[in-house]
Amino acid sequence: MKNILRHREYVGSVEIDEHEGFLYGRVLGIQEKITYRAERADELVRLFRAEIDTYLDRCARENVAPEIPYKGSFNVRIAPALHRRLAIHAIATGMSLNRLIEHILSSYAPLYESPKDTSVR
Repeated sequence: MKNILRHREYVGSVEIDEHEGFLYGRVLGIQEKITYRAERADELVRLFRAEIDTYLDRCARENVAPEIPYKGSFNVRIAPALHRRLAIHAIATGMSLNRLIEHILSSYAPLYESPKDTSVR
């Protein structure tokens, strides 16, 4: 599993540039390009938090809604046969296909839940 940072509702990557000897990352799940770079892990965490806070402050000053990461909608491409089987199962159990997929995914997702504060994983 990759290392990630969390602050508020935002998630950021942690990467290593082995040749130059620094850590860097970017905020994931939004279109806005927000990046950070540091030489130490604690500094990277601090800069990640600061970049998120700066982004949210700028949005507030400019009266623009900040992007919300992971809004609950995404496209998944699957084989037609699997799509058909899932749709039939959803009908047979009285669920919508979306509700069935949410149920299936929620049984897997708790493995990766973590506190909402910033952490390196």
